[in-house]
Amino acid sequence: MRPALTLFPALLLVVAAGAATPPAEAPAVREWKVDFGGRPRDPFVGPDGKVWFVGQAGNYVAHFDPATEQFRRYEIEADTFPHSLIVDPDGFVWYAGNMNARIGKLDPKTGDVKIFPTGEARDPHTMVFDGRGHIWFTSQQANRVGRLDMKTGALRLVTPHEDAGARPYGIVLDAKKGNPWVSLLGTNQVVRIDAATFALSHLTEATPESRSRRIEVTRDGAVWYGDEPRGFLGRIDPLNGKVVEFALPGGAGAKPYALTEDGDGRLWVSQSGPDKKLVAFDPERKQFVEAHAVSGTIRHMMYDEKTGAMWFGTDDNRIGRVLTRAAR
Repeated sequence: MRPALTLFPALLLVVAAGAATPPAEAPAVREWKVDFGGRPRDPFVGPDGKVWFVGQAGNYVAHFDPATEQFRRYEIEADTFPHSLIVDPDGFVWYAGNMNARIGKLDPKTGDVKIFPTGEARDPHTMVFDGRGHIWFTSQQANRVGRLDMKTGALRLVTPHEDAGARPYGIVLDAKKGNPWVSLLGTNQVVRIDAATFALSHLTEATPESRSRRIEVTRDGAVWYGDEPRGFLGRIDPLNGKVVEFALPGGAGAKPYALTEDGDGRLWVSQSGPDKKLVAFDPERKQFVEAHAVSGTIRHMMYDEKTGAMWFGTDDNRIGRVLTRAAR
């Protein structure tokens, strides 16, 4: 399949300034308007520095070139409504077909797409490479987590929780063993899947009311989550299950969504409530140290180790970048 290609200039540059602590360390936050809309989300920096993203409501894959500030759009098969994408070291773009039970592999040079069906995992959601030739992904409504062999297309699925409404959502790998960790939005738990045996280990969040969309496993092995209904950032010690919580600057209405660790070990959290901000938490100081206004809800972020930049998309049809301390 060969999608149509369209080239667009970046039509608007927005500088979003926000409170910071201390002011001298505030990173530059910039947002570029995506003129073709479609709810751009889940950016991923490719090996050539281009920032790839999907249009969940626009049914496309696209990239933004920070050097030229231009966009290029790739049309994909109808009714895909892609939820996320990741880019492999060879530059191939893998996207999750949230509405048509498939993972697509796009060749940016030719526009050709190869399709990998996901079977009963009918709504592939968020994906991550394991560095061993596989993609792990969540399937929220189907209550499945899958592992796709990137060469053969072989698929193995696991049910991460006995509750059919567990809603596996965000997924990350731990650095030491490469095991996937998944947030279960329909429960107050996160689950670790043993990459070798597919055995499950569940950890419980702070309260029965706790719910998280995204998680992060930091370099020390701790599991962090954003408690959406309660407005907290939580830390779970996987060795003993102990939970420590930190109230978000936006309070009970903060509605934390995206969550990503940067190169300095800081955790960046998007507040999707009425006061939409991107805030940074320093685990060593145990406090929030930066806060920056953004144009809309941020659903997922990527930290680029090469440049020290954090990339995000907003529901206001913009692609954004925050320069963390490593980039200043």
